[in-house]
Amino acid sequence: MGLFVVGPIAGPAQLASIAVAATISNVVVEGSQRVEDETVAAYLQLGPGDAYDAVLVDESIKALFDSGLFSDVAISQRGSTLVVRIVENPLINVVNFEGNDEIDDETLSKEVEVRERMIFTKARVQSDTRRILALYQRMGFYNVRVAPKLIRLQDNRVNLVFEVTEGDETVVRTINFEGNQVFDDDDLRGVIATKQYTWWRFFGKSSTYDPDRIEFDKELLRRHYLKNGFADVQVLSADPRLSTDGESFTIDFRVQEGPRYTVADVAVNVGDANLDPDGLTRVVKTGVGDTYDATKVDKTVENLTLEASKQGFVFAKVEPKVDRESAANQVRLTYDITEGPRTYVERIDIIGNTRTRDEVVRRELRMFEGDAFNRTLVERARRRLTGLDFFEKIDFSEREGSAPDKVVLVIEVVEKSTGSISFSAGYSSTETVVGSVELMERNLFGKGQQVKLNTSLSFKRQQLDFSFTEPYFMGMPISAGFDLFATRTDNREFSSYRSEQIGGALRTGFRLDEFSSVNFKYYLARRKVEDIDTDSAAPAIISQEGSDWKSALSTSYTWDDLDNPSRPSSGLRAQIEGEVAGLGGDDQYASLEGHLWYFAPLFDEKLVLKFEGNAGHIMPFDSNESVPLQDRFFKGAETFRGFAKSGVGPRQRGNDGELDAIGGTTYAIGTVEAIFPLGLPEAFGLEGVVFSDFGTVFGSNEDSVAFGVGTCTGNGTNTRDCDVSDTAAFRASIGAGIIWQSPFGPLRMEAAYPLLKADYDDAEWFRFSVGTRF
Repeated sequence: MGLFVVGPIAGPAQLASIAVAATISNVVVEGSQRVEDETVAAYLQLGPGDAYDAVLVDESIKALFDSGLFSDVAISQRGSTLVVRIVENPLINVVNFEGNDEIDDETLSKEVEVRERMIFTKARVQSDTRRILALYQRMGFYNVRVAPKLIRLQDNRVNLVFEVTEGDETVVRTINFEGNQVFDDDDLRGVIATKQYTWWRFFGKSSTYDPDRIEFDKELLRRHYLKNGFADVQVLSADPRLSTDGESFTIDFRVQEGPRYTVADVAVNVGDANLDPDGLTRVVKTGVGDTYDATKVDKTVENLTLEASKQGFVFAKVEPKVDRESAANQVRLTYDITEGPRTYVERIDIIGNTRTRDEVVRRELRMFEGDAFNRTLVERARRRLTGLDFFEKIDFSEREGSAPDKVVLVIEVVEKSTGSISFSAGYSSTETVVGSVELMERNLFGKGQQVKLNTSLSFKRQQLDFSFTEPYFMGMPISAGFDLFATRTDNREFSSYRSEQIGGALRTGFRLDEFSSVNFKYYLARRKVEDIDTDSAAPAIISQEGSDWKSALSTSYTWDDLDNPSRPSSGLRAQIEGEVAGLGGDDQYASLEGHLWYFAPLFDEKLVLKFEGNAGHIMPFDSNESVPLQDRFFKGAETFRGFAKSGVGPRQRGNDGELDAIGGTTYAIGTVEAIFPLGLPEAFGLEGVVFSDFGTVFGSNEDSVAFGVGTCTGNGTNTRDCDVSDTAAFRASIGAGIIWQSPFGPLRMEAAYPLLKADYDDAEWFRFSVGTRF
């Protein structure tokens, strides 16, 4: 834009006339549709009564353009009139997106600044185009193209359309390392979060290029070296190189390892504090002669702080000192414990929880605003929040408050998927292929509520369960929930009957302390044993035919201090539960069961040992009655690997000469299991497992029946007695398997072989299961 003044050279007689014309008498605005003349005049730097000034005219044009209201502006002089000619920017009618599959319209709408009924400006649209490009690039789409298009309408209105051509994801094809001497490239590739593209990674995003993830990878490399003795390590750079075709990246990491240090001496300095040195020494994780490990130093600082707090030194402060002896490649570690300033919690901030409500996090805390800051309570809160299994990461930090004696406790969480869909399948010599599907949401609407729908389908069993749990009923620390279920099972392959039950249960429970809880449940169901083939079934099965009502009350006590509920590596979980049936129902019995799980990490948590024990006993109130068939203990498959479903325990010969499982009244089964790395890169997600299951199932409370007596009639070919096989003999199996963190979810394949078994037990050699989250 410009202003041009053209005219003949004036003579003396004309100069007075030009001088008069140079004074502006009025201002005229041409071309306005929506913008008022007064609005235009407000941006002008000169007006009526002012002398015409080319510099002020230029500043006025700039001010009008900067307003964003106009696409073109021209200012000229017509006699003594200042003429402002404008072309208004159009009004945006709607904003649409086309061609976007990977990112939905709602997400893109939140990213851009342009909105309906907003004035269109090229600068704003160009800025939004860059925002969309950046959003796609963060997701790994570097070939994306975004073209804003205008569809002109009447009355100077436009529809704005962002046309997106996404292209393929730009993957990381190669990751190189320079300067690494101790660890080879494959080792370091297993450390970082970014992975080289392979065909089976198409479900995840780890092989797409993400600059933020690359920065995180640098920190992961640094931590890896610090964990393995390299106290002076530096990660110098991480340089991405885009291929000429724009379809893949090569990432080059440069590291400077430095020497590897060992620990020459460890000391805990308590100064004048009245602390038990033995208790402190027990929690120190760094030992003389060990390779220096920064993670163990951090863990020791945490442990010493907690131990000092438990000993009454609530405001303890632990400072580690690392003195290097470079010539010998050794370090001397000193942990100085002093009393820090007495501080109080001014505020608790929770960040990162986009779905989970603040109250769900706060109700797991035992420390509130105004309380004295206590690291022991912080650690307990960490354990409780981990136990919710809602978050991938939980970090506690302190920030300075409004006064020296006040701190702001910051809880930063990274949420994880709390919905899951899992599939399981197996093979046995009796049921061939069996499977089940379970859908569960553990954090419904971000309120911490749990809802589960489970269906089990096979040639032999159809099951539908629905359950709902409110962990804080009416705002109180009391859980409440209910179950609805319908099950139909074809047991004729191993027990010659079909069964079904339809019913429900009401549940409630509460915590006794940090680690223990009590739960109660009332159960009511209509049950039926039917479709018994008397030509083949055992007398113990035939005698159970018919329907009944089960009304039972049960209670359980649980102790749980596992470090992680989904993948525990240390801690103990123990449970004892009892049930009494006969509260107005047909069945009259009492049962007691106990369960125990103990996990212990070995070799820097690379190997995890699991010890599991399960035992139970059930007995009728009337010694002349037998325990209902559906309440007896049928063990095998998942509960005793190496044996088929209901493959362990008492059996009775049927009228066809085959053995029917009739269930036991007593069982005790133990497990020893070890999970370990296979030595493959961590990127493969493969672990090995070896195990042994051992124990017994016995106590049928059934007697052998002679041929020709009662229902032991044979079927025309069998003339043997209907004898009962029931022994408390010890059984044992061994097995091995592979756990794969596949793109579809954790997949577990196991093969087992029974070393000790009764002649009448039924073996099964292979099972697998797979599940994923949504």
